[in-house]
Amino acid sequence: MITIAKFRKIKNALFPYMGVVLMILTIVSLYFALVASPIDYQQKEFVRIMYVHVPAAWMSLGVYSIMAVCAFSTMVWGNKISYLIAVAAAPIGLCFSAITLITGSLWGYPVWGTFWVWDARLTSMLILFIFYLAFIATVNADQNFLRAEKPASVVALLGFINVPIIKFSVKFWHTLHQPDSIITYSGPQIDKAMLLPLILMFITYMFYFVINLILRIDTILLELKYDARSY
Repeated sequence: MITIAKFRKIKNALFPYMGVVLMILTIVSLYFALVASPIDYQQKEFVRIMYVHVPAAWMSLGVYSIMAVCAFSTMVWGNKISYLIAVAAAPIGLCFSAITLITGSLWGYPVWGTFWVWDARLTSMLILFIFYLAFIATVNADQNFLRAEKPASVVALLGFINVPIIKFSVKFWHTLHQPDSIITYSGPQIDKAMLLPLILMFITYMFYFVINLILRIDTILLELKYDARSY
């Protein structure tokens, strides 16, 4: 099991390189998304919002899934580090879900003619955003957030029920949102010239998430004044 001292040693050694990799990934992914990728014959230049919106939606679901796994570990095995990871990840996931909702509205208006409709995919994504807020509010309900470990974990696990609902909402209900076109039984239903920027942007987002997660975990440990020698 990694100790806090080892965690900080690894962080200090890898962080400069991770920052360089993130910068390169950002430049490359933005180039393919804004310059190299073709325009859509119907949506024109508005299709480029997809390269921000779709990876952000994937990250919203992925980060919350990580939180749910950590919450389960906390509830079942009393793993304190898992709870700290969930606490550190929540604000980052909240930002990704906010980006998803905002860019979805900006993309929806020129394509659908409206910023918002109460259909299954949009409504379930809004509920995920609310669960992120609920988890963060529960964590911060007490001055010592460690005392909110169990109720916050319960909120995270309850919210996870919504994750598969978001994923399969376009299959189960009639919705204005377009059906899945990337992860399907028959493979991606999208041109490779558009798929590549999506994958690159998703990798960039993941790198951004990992860097911020490590920073937030380290900040939390410093705030708690954990003695590295005792772990």
